[in-house]
Amino acid sequence: MTTLAATPAPAKSGSNAAFNDKGKPMEVRLSNMVAAKAISDAVRTSLGPRGMDKMIQTSKGEVIVTNDGATILRSIQALHPAAKMLVDLSAAQDVEAGDGTTSVVVLAGSLLGGAEKMLNKGIHPTIIAESFLKASVKAVEYLTEISVPINLDDNAALLRAATTSLNSKIVSQYSSTLAPIAVQAVRRLVTQTSSNVDLRDIRIVKKVGGTIEDTELVEGVVLNQNVVVSAGGPTRVEKAKIGLIQFQLSAPKPDMDNTVIINDYRQMDKVIKEGRQYLLNMFKKIKKTGCNALLIQKSILRDAVDETALSFLKKLNILVVKDVERDEIEFLSKSLGCKPIADIEAFTEDKLGYAELVEETSDSGPKVVKITGVKHKGKTVSILAMGSNNLVLEECERSLHDALCVVRCLVKKRALIAGGGSPEIHVSRLLANYAHSLKGMEAYCFQAYADALEVIPTTLAENAGLNPIAIVTELRNRHALGERNAGINVRTGLISNILDEDVVQPLLVSTSAIELATETICLLLKIDDYVQAR
Repeated sequence: MTTLAATPAPAKSGSNAAFNDKGKPMEVRLSNMVAAKAISDAVRTSLGPRGMDKMIQTSKGEVIVTNDGATILRSIQALHPAAKMLVDLSAAQDVEAGDGTTSVVVLAGSLLGGAEKMLNKGIHPTIIAESFLKASVKAVEYLTEISVPINLDDNAALLRAATTSLNSKIVSQYSSTLAPIAVQAVRRLVTQTSSNVDLRDIRIVKKVGGTIEDTELVEGVVLNQNVVVSAGGPTRVEKAKIGLIQFQLSAPKPDMDNTVIINDYRQMDKVIKEGRQYLLNMFKKIKKTGCNALLIQKSILRDAVDETALSFLKKLNILVVKDVERDEIEFLSKSLGCKPIADIEAFTEDKLGYAELVEETSDSGPKVVKITGVKHKGKTVSILAMGSNNLVLEECERSLHDALCVVRCLVKKRALIAGGGSPEIHVSRLLANYAHSLKGMEAYCFQAYADALEVIPTTLAENAGLNPIAIVTELRNRHALGERNAGINVRTGLISNILDEDVVQPLLVSTSAIELATETICLLLKIDDYVQAR
């Protein structure tokens, strides 16, 4: 009886040889993938209009309730370096586009899953990384092809994009109030030739009281602080001349290392008299310029304004607002057309700002100082955000910021695409078709990239309580039949033309999400060791 010896399979050579990784690099890669996918899974449930909310307790004991991806990830204490990379990825998307911070992390998690399958097939990480980068370039091309150019004068298109962004937030029921505010705020700052908007020129002032419906865009400037009325000074000044001062309206004090001991009441009287005279000389100079409204910067060395000064200001009928923060000074000087004054000797009329009215009102509950009819107003906008409590107010501010960012995206790249998982399925189909024209391992990688893109519609369906397999299969079918704007309508649970439902998003949000997620994944794939520095 003859026995057949098992002949070893011939070793493959060339580019199609299976990649057998050494033990440690593979372990490092898998460790990175597990950590990054854990971060992705943490925020995945908060994607879309039917996404869940997260309750976060900060180290100070404050509670935040939100479904904004950037806020959630900023609060996560990620220890693993790969997990931190995904947190940074979300922050990068927040800077670039301002919206899509959850989508970008979910997409990165899905691409990692695809890359892991390719690694298990024995494809080299460098080939996977290069193929993914090529696929992302193709994906951006396909997205640009289906985008619809818009004009900044088209108010309806901007409103549709802002409303879509707000619909996935906790405050979605107030999108009809907040979306027009976001659009008007950005449109006031841009011209037809603008290529960007500095959101630091839009200030959101939060006041607890009233409801979100009381949120308004103010014609002029709103202050965070209230008028000082302890000495009975005015709360309303017409034809205001506004001084923005960075020095203190109080008598000088010795510094912390020195003390002055007075053991005679006559010396005490002399000190008080000198202090009053010092203040009187200051107020003579202030009154000489005709100034009748003072904004005083917060001071840590001594009182910004004391009781004696307030009694003088009341007699002079000057309105006083104190504790203006240092970082507000630039915004206020730009908005009011005045210059910050650091010393009483420099207090001159040419540095004052002019306004028709400075008034403290309490129409909708809390007291608010409004400066209206500013004469030399800079290009800035003030939004007064109202809410019944701090939790709602914080979320309202985050949602408004996202809506402002969406409109800013349309200023940067003036094109819209459909939402509702429609562009992802469209790009996924085209990439899968393109993969058939490629050869070798690159074709596998392109196919894996195309499959990974389907995570967005799948997650939208899952979070809306629909059957993801049935919905995504139907969506693919509709796109194959030529309905390239077919998307998931999470309200009805059906596939419909998503443009008719006014669900649109800026092209920049999707393209930057794809580019940033792919770059991060390629970076993770190329890491083969982990060294701790001393």
